[in-house]
Amino acid sequence: MGDSVHVWVAPAGAESRATAHALLLDLAGTLVSSPSLHHADNGQPYVDGLAVSLSHSRDLVVVAASVSGPLGVDVEDIHPREVTALAQRWFDPAELQWMSGQPDYLIAFLHLWTAKEAVGKALGRGLRNSGLRRRMPLGGGAVESEPELVVTYVPWEGAVVALAAGAGLTEVVVTAHHGVALRRRVVSRTSFPVVVRGS
Repeated sequence: MGDSVHVWVAPAGAESRATAHALLLDLAGTLVSSPSLHHADNGQPYVDGLAVSLSHSRDLVVVAASVSGPLGVDVEDIHPREVTALAQRWFDPAELQWMSGQPDYLIAFLHLWTAKEAVGKALGRGLRNSGLRRRMPLGGGAVESEPELVVTYVPWEGAVVALAAGAGLTEVVVTAHHGVALRRRVVSRTSFPVVVRGS
């Protein structure tokens, strides 16, 4: 049997860190009883009995949880910015070539950047130890240097959301929240089944 990952997305609000922690605890409460959120010495969040990850941007909070790991999630809002110098400094030549061939250079950059962040979180190292130089699968899939991990993208308007999970990933269940209320429920398919929920 494969692994299912739950991803919840909500507006960031004025205190995105507090929003992320509260949302992660709410999500964890659907998977284990009486969850408690802790942080490792390196700052990585953890909940006993679950693999968890969180990310926040200016506009969104994204949290992920699964009964098995590894797991990492990262979000970046889509807004105009200059990324060429960052890409040229940190990305592999194959990644740069792939970006140049994409219809939207910024979106391609954000796919690679969020994937690198998500993989670093799944490994528990962040971007340390050459994390930005770690080559990502172009468009998602298995991570060449970390065969136990796969990268997929959660479809979200106005943002790029990357998810790194164990190679046994079979389903991503995405729930959209607006504050405490569920917003919408839609089913979408990517390389892994992605189910988007809300009311």
